[in-house]
Amino acid sequence: MALSRIYHPNLLKLGGFCTDDNQRILIYEYMPLGSLEKHIFDLSPHKKALDWNTRINILAGAAEGLKHLHVNCNPAEIHGDVKSGNILLGEGCHPKLSNFGLAKLGPPGDNTHVPTRVMGTSGYCAPEYLESGELTIKSDVFSFGVVIVEVITGRNALGWSLTRAEPTLAEWATPLTRRNDFTKYADPALGNKYNKKSLLQVLSVARMCLNPAASLRPDMADVAAALTNISMSAGTDV
Repeated sequence: MALSRIYHPNLLKLGGFCTDDNQRILIYEYMPLGSLEKHIFDLSPHKKALDWNTRINILAGAAEGLKHLHVNCNPAEIHGDVKSGNILLGEGCHPKLSNFGLAKLGPPGDNTHVPTRVMGTSGYCAPEYLESGELTIKSDVFSFGVVIVEVITGRNALGWSLTRAEPTLAEWATPLTRRNDFTKYADPALGNKYNKKSLLQVLSVARMCLNPAASLRPDMADVAAALTNISMSAGTDV
C-alpha cells in the first residue's frame, strides 16, 4: 500500500518523496505545534505545560491513528518507531502520527513504499525486538505504552537507562498501578490538576501495553477504545 494513500485524521499526510542516489526526502503536511515531546520535556519557564485533558485527548487520538494502521490497512502497517517525537500536533493540539509505514524496504525507484528502514528508538523498543529483531504490531503496542508513561509522568524514555543494570522507563513504570502512592508519579508540571481515577486508568492501560509477553498485550483497537472512554470522563479533581 502506498503511504500517500493511507488517510486518517490522526495520521500525518505524506505529500510525496524524492530520491537522488542515496539521498531521500519525505514531504509531509505542516504541523504548527511541532512534536509532542517538545510539549512534555524540558519546558522553558515561559512555556505552559499541557493540561490533563489535552494530554489524554492526544493519547486517544494517537491511539486511533495507530489502530487505523493495524486494523484498517490491508495488510496491516507496522509503524516501527512509535515515540513522542513521532506524534505531531496541529491546531488545538490535534495529534497525528508521523513516519509510519517506513519499516518496509523498497528498492530505489519503487513507488509503492518509501525505501527506508526503521530500526526503532532506544527506550521505546519491545523486548522481543531487542532480542530477535522481530517487529510486529504488538511491538508498536509496547512502544505506545512507553509514550503513555512519558505523557503522564513527564519522564523521558530517551537516555533513561544508561547501563543494562538500570531499569528502562517501561520497567520502572510497570508496577506503578499496584502501589497506593501511584499519584506521586504524575508529571509535576500538572500542578496536581488531574483526575486521580483517570490517572489510574491510563496507567493501567500502559501496564497492559508494556507486558513483556507480546501475545498478552492488548490490540490497538482495545487501547484506543479504552483511552477514548477515559478522555470522555477525564476532568480534574484537584
